Amino acid sequence: MSALHTFVIPAFIAAILTGHAPAHAQDPGLQSPEVRPAVQPYEITTEGALRRELARGVYQAVYSNTKKSLYIASAELAPDVNGGLIYRLDPSTLATTGLIHTDEKNFGLATDPDGDTLFVTHSLAGAASKIDLASGKVVGRIEFEERSADGSAYGPREILRDAATDTVYVGGVGDPGRIWVIDARDWVVRTSIPDAGKWVTGLLSDPRRNRLYAANGDGEVLVIDTRSHTIQQRWKPAGQEPALLLNLALDESGDRLFVTDHSKLKTVLAVDTRTGKLINRLPVGESLDILYQPGRNALYLSHRDRGMVSIVDATSFQVRKQYRLPPNPNSLLLSPEGDALFVTIKTPFTPDHFASGFGSIARIDLP
Repeated sequence: MSALHTFVIPAFIAAILTGHAPAHAQDPGLQSPEVRPAVQPYEITTEGALRRELARGVYQAVYSNTKKSLYIASAELAPDVNGGLIYRLDPSTLATTGLIHTDEKNFGLATDPDGDTLFVTHSLAGAASKIDLASGKVVGRIEFEERSADGSAYGPREILRDAATDTVYVGGVGDPGRIWVIDARDWVVRTSIPDAGKWVTGLLSDPRRNRLYAANGDGEVLVIDTRSHTIQQRWKPAGQEPALLLNLALDESGDRLFVTDHSKLKTVLAVDTRTGKLINRLPVGESLDILYQPGRNALYLSHRDRGMVSIVDATSFQVRKQYRLPPNPNSLLLSPEGDALFVTIKTPFTPDHFASGFGSIARIDLP
């Protein structure tokens, strides 16, 4: 992950259990996703973040260099609403500048280096799509046919594009998990990597070492060779202690891999990428998403349960600053210049697995 990679197992698995519909063209008779009015509430938080409401079921965000815009995946999780939306936003003001309607609900999101193509997962439909931003149209779709050991469908969630090999990786939630390897140009599955542990939760590329790292619910970090697409090592940084590892960030020069645990260990682990051994448990509490910025020697963390985002010194692991962004800060994204941090903020699920309110997007200007 690249760092576009947020995942929460319990709510997501519950959502998948509500049904698995095949991908389909939008029926003109179906109700369109609920769209917010053109003028929406904006807020400057106490700590100085710019925040606005956006949609029910916001998930991941990417930046397009071609369009100079943010794109936000939304599942539009409201009763009697079919399909989803991808919002185009001005990165400075967070104003909506465009919409892409999709016939399936959107969760994971990635883009190519130029930012003229989006790659999106439809977790409830067992599919992934390729969207051309020039036309705003879906130009390719893959429906994954494999099944977990119990016969249930996989929920494709995390998605990552490896620019070095023009490959898209998609992590499948199932037991055992699976990772699909997709040709980004032709949008066909080249191969898949089975036996990836219970649920594939996070993905991150390490081009210097020809590696793909994958986190899972068995407390493992898988080390995958991106040339052979085989699992070379299975690290368990917490040993036999129960762990549900989630999202990953890489300090390439320091040979450190950071991985979050939101629900069991409730910490961030620092792992030596040369040995797979644990270096530190960071004193930061439960953490969901994570980014590392070498220029500022900073880690950025979302704390879903506490409704906060932290900026942490990557050497001392002391908190430099925190931002209150309740109720549930989710995915993180740095601007291309590295001077702003974007945060998607979810609302809790209802008993029927809908979003209880409108999620938000926030911009934090970095000092």
